[in-house]
Amino acid sequence: MEFVKGSEEKKQALQTAEEAREQEWTHPSFLGELFAGNCRWDLIFPYPEPAGDDKKTGDEFLRRLESFLRENLDPDEADRLGEIPAKVLDGLKKLGCFGLKIPKEYGGLGLSQVNYNRAMSLVAGYCGSTATWLSAHQSIGVPQPLMLFGSDEQKKKYLPLFAKGAVSAFALTEPEVGSDPARMKTTATPIENGNAYLLNGEKLWCTNGPAADILVVMAQTPVTENGKEKKKITAFIVEKTMPGYEVAAQCKFMGLRAIQNGLIRFTDVRVPKENILWGFGKGLKLALITLNTGRLTLPAAVTGSAKWCLSVCRKWANERVQWGSPIGGHDAIAGKLAAMTATTFAMDSITWYVSLLADRKKADIRLEAAMSKLYCTEEAWNIIDDTMQIRGGRGYETADSLKGRGEKGIAVERAMRDLRINRILEGSSEIMRLFIAREAMDPHLSRLMPLLSPKVPPTKKIILAFKALLFYVLWYPRQWLPRNAFPKNLSLPPVLLPHLRFVGKASRRLARNLFHAMVRYGPGLEKKERVLFRMVDIGCELFAVTAACSRAAALYAKDPSDRTPLELAGYFSKKARRKIRRYFRGISKNSDRLDYKIGEKFLRGEFAWLEEGIISSEPEKSL
Repeated sequence: MEFVKGSEEKKQALQTAEEAREQEWTHPSFLGELFAGNCRWDLIFPYPEPAGDDKKTGDEFLRRLESFLRENLDPDEADRLGEIPAKVLDGLKKLGCFGLKIPKEYGGLGLSQVNYNRAMSLVAGYCGSTATWLSAHQSIGVPQPLMLFGSDEQKKKYLPLFAKGAVSAFALTEPEVGSDPARMKTTATPIENGNAYLLNGEKLWCTNGPAADILVVMAQTPVTENGKEKKKITAFIVEKTMPGYEVAAQCKFMGLRAIQNGLIRFTDVRVPKENILWGFGKGLKLALITLNTGRLTLPAAVTGSAKWCLSVCRKWANERVQWGSPIGGHDAIAGKLAAMTATTFAMDSITWYVSLLADRKKADIRLEAAMSKLYCTEEAWNIIDDTMQIRGGRGYETADSLKGRGEKGIAVERAMRDLRINRILEGSSEIMRLFIAREAMDPHLSRLMPLLSPKVPPTKKIILAFKALLFYVLWYPRQWLPRNAFPKNLSLPPVLLPHLRFVGKASRRLARNLFHAMVRYGPGLEKKERVLFRMVDIGCELFAVTAACSRAAALYAKDPSDRTPLELAGYFSKKARRKIRRYFRGISKNSDRLDYKIGEKFLRGEFAWLEEGIISSEPEKSL
């Protein structure tokens, strides 16, 4: 019975998530095409550039921001005390840092996505907690969905407040609900003939929540569809001054110790109808669309941290002498430094490519945003881990301790603590892989799912089946044929062409594998998570190779005397190709079934004897 219940709950959760998806791809996507075996080189070559004076605007602001941070903020002190000093927050507000993307007509700075991300990258490389304050407020907090979906009245009321420094937060997660919105317990019950709603429930891990002036809160609301009442998620703008709003607890974490995060409780909070954001039942879709752009902050932030790691390692590997030579001259360390450098270049290339796409608004970036978040946060963790290893004991030692005994207070330890959360928040790496896999399969599912639906009339199924058959008769053979044509007006350095040809060939192989997996497993493919994960990881590496090559070609075109970008892109591509081949082998040759079997036995307690000889985290039962 528990299995049946679990299956029904999972079915409901998947249905809720599916209904909230953006169903149509209104613009082209390089990754969407890549997973379908079609490399649209014109979507990523030539590498995009900022429009007009956008870079100059960003440069001027970044100079002011950097100067302010250096003169006013001690990141180690903030980490030690567990808070950003009020004078620093006030100074950031005066600089306009809480209204970076808010249009000038509402009092904001009106920065582009690229310049906003440049600012977040700069701040994150200096102080992760401060970057979190700013990004939680305007990447996923109220300003972003308000600018996307708010009414004119809502924008006029709230955006000027945010531009002046009012702090916002995003409230979705609950104590029992993480990535499964179907189980959301927070409710908004209509009162006063629907002119207001009573909000009741709790929201957990609400970043900026304890300090927020205004929040966007997701709640289950009754919605009538086709004469039937259903519960759907609606987004509400909630002010902290509304009676019944309570900060129930403050959360403390391993890293990002100077952020504000907590459990927010709503008890009969009256929210007027005009504070509904976008419309009834559109809350989850609003959240997903907001996150498409909001996720772009994380790649920028962790790339800034990766660059800081490079700076630390370059200086230390030259200064630290072991066995008669600097440690950077030893083969083991040189290998780490090479991988870190090339990977940071790829991360940088992905980050700014997707950020520029977001500014152009002529591409569907849901896959690109998710993949840039997944790839960059995973690689940033590898980079900080290698940085810790290269710095050795000084990496593990706190900055305060280092300074206390007369050395430079290089906070590798703090950076590692701060970076770890990025593989979890705004969609864990596992959730990102599932999201990407679902979007990658969309061209197939859109053709095949109606054939399995009982709601589709038999006559229509025959027509749809014929169309699907015709599509696959033409599509499938093409995935075995060589196609590497580049745009005729595109001139690429010859050294990059072998890597791009590999991308084209691997793209078609990936498309075949994805199709084969769908045919082999059918609806059961959703349970073959690691099969899907390997294909997503292949897509990640192919995306990284292409972005790195595109950016290297653009940099080389600007300065042909400097071949270092080509060298980095070539080196990175060779390493990525080896990983891609390994992932492909793992699709068919793996130990997944045995792994699952052992995992089941572990959960049943068959290996509990391995836990003997420890002091358990669970309290002893009373005798």
